[in-house]
Amino acid sequence: MKWSLFLSILYDIHQFNEYFIQTYDATGALELFGVQKMTVALRILQYSVPVDAVDKYIRIGETIAIVALNFFTKMIVAIYEGRALSTTYTINNHAYTMGYYLTDGIYPRWAMIVKTISQPQGLKRQLFARMHEACQKDVERSLEVLQVHFNIVRVLTRGWSDKDLYYIMKMCIIFHNMIIEDVRNIPENECSATLLQTDTTNTLCQMSCDPNQEYEEFMLNC
Repeated sequence: MKWSLFLSILYDIHQFNEYFIQTYDATGALELFGVQKMTVALRILQYSVPVDAVDKYIRIGETIAIVALNFFTKMIVAIYEGRALSTTYTINNHAYTMGYYLTDGIYPRWAMIVKTISQPQGLKRQLFARMHEACQKDVERSLEVLQVHFNIVRVLTRGWSDKDLYYIMKMCIIFHNMIIEDVRNIPENECSATLLQTDTTNTLCQMSCDPNQEYEEFMLNC
């Protein structure tokens, strides 16, 4: 991930939620800043490291790491999630307005599930089975790509609730698309990164106006 995309996301999160903005605690000491919280969330997602293993590297305790991950995934979904296009199609003279899932024969016979034909007879059925299996392969390849970039999708996730997994999976899909767009040199990321570097509207505490220097100092002191 480019540094400009990292700053762009951090800037957008700052506008949406104050959790990632550095503040003072009850004793007057500075709390953790957004770079630390976002870094720990990305390390857990990309490398699937245990939450208690990031304390030494990022200097964040286990409880705060879990909270930062939950906030991060929910913020990404809330800020960047788009809406699916309306779906309208006709099968056997019957109009449908909802999408469906392509599966194989092991799934139940539900209305939103379309299975392939195991032993197609005739040209029409053979064409349907071939196109169905081709589209299903594309979906499987997409999941493999996510597993490469986000190891948390690959490993066992017994420690996470269904709600957490919902946001984690959506966040991984959105984040993957954002990285692809950034590789294609989408200019909006550079704009948001510039805004974050020059933003001085935070009145909760006195923050560094140069996130690059702040990040370098943080990495050097780890």
